[in-house]
Amino acid sequence: MIASILTVSVAYLIGSLSFAVILSKVFGMADPRSYGSGNPGATNVLRSGRKAVAALTLLGDALKGVVAVLLAKWATAAYGQADFVPALAGLAALLGHMWPVFFGFKGGKGVATALGLLLALNLWLGLACAATWLAMFAITRVSSLSALVAAAVSPVAAWLLEGNVVATAAIAGLAVLIFWRHKANIARLLSGEEAAFKKRT
Repeated sequence: MIASILTVSVAYLIGSLSFAVILSKVFGMADPRSYGSGNPGATNVLRSGRKAVAALTLLGDALKGVVAVLLAKWATAAYGQADFVPALAGLAALLGHMWPVFFGFKGGKGVATALGLLLALNLWLGLACAATWLAMFAITRVSSLSALVAAAVSPVAAWLLEGNVVATAAIAGLAVLIFWRHKANIARLLSGEEAAFKKRT
């Protein structure tokens, strides 16, 4: 039990590393929480015009989800923890990203971190959610809607692929968190005001 608590706690701390804030400081940029949407994530960093830094932010946010889950998988094997601990660790990493202890509990929306942890939990689960996002984006050109649909699919895919009740519940929790953090986007979607990416000609 103690080992499981430590594993999940470390995962939360890993998730609390806000790469949008860290990389912006490293590259001498303004804090992403001070402009645009105020969201410390790759999309808001992109508003600064620094595409390379935005790409690094996206990669960092995804990788911390991967690292948190892989570390939990190692700890589970090494210390005989329950097989659902990696899923709980992934959820903890997402909570850390959204409410980071190191950055005043003001974090991002969690899509990149969610994708990273899903890929680490089960490659096919992650790929199924990524494919859902890509398909929706190709049809709608709306990133937030694509993320919401992919999040809704994730617990169904988790149950079909894993069949573990606790792990599936953790992924369902992930979906709820994604929806919660996108509540403003949902309001704009319902009012028809959510922006779509234009297709290149």
